[in-house]
Amino acid sequence: MSDWPQLFFARHGETSWNLERRYQGQHDIPLNETGHAQADAIGPLLVDMLEASNIDPTKINWYASPLSRAAETMHRMRKAFDVDLPEVIFDKRLLEISFGIMEGKLHHELSANIGIATGKRPADYWDHRPPQGESYQDVADRLLPLAGELSDPAIIVAHGGILRVMRHLIDKTPKEQIVNWPVPQGAIAHFSNGKMSMHYADGC
Repeated sequence: MSDWPQLFFARHGETSWNLERRYQGQHDIPLNETGHAQADAIGPLLVDMLEASNIDPTKINWYASPLSRAAETMHRMRKAFDVDLPEVIFDKRLLEISFGIMEGKLHHELSANIGIATGKRPADYWDHRPPQGESYQDVADRLLPLAGELSDPAIIVAHGGILRVMRHLIDKTPKEQIVNWPVPQGAIAHFSNGKMSMHYADGC
């Protein structure tokens, strides 16, 4: 496994498809009102976290998925800072896992050979690739080159599937736990020295 730098990772805020428990993947679904509030709330949290770590937000790189729910979360989060920040780097490798033919479907609508909702997945679901989609291993393969390219430290705003994979790659959380982890919104995952800690914004 590659060495990863210190990371502050935020999943995007809630969308209407998240609320409905609908597979979203690489469909470009905007934030809903709850998502707006979550994105606004993690800004002050990140300000406090960077200050506590003595990190200058103007001296680090800010990365995001190009999908609008991540881009808007990043935009709202950055409003909490009272300094001019570097431009955001939008990297396609941070796109959410592609669910292929599952995208747009509700979790309960799919047969077990196509997709299994979180909480019921075996460890080998890590390698499950739905028709026209990706497996978590496929996502790991596209993320691994980032390890050597990210600044140290770095800010990332992306997706639940991306955070699942990064958690496995960085802190070696077992695959069965990873594929069943309900990734929170309104929170920041801090990766440092190969370990992850979750920090939740007020009201989230």
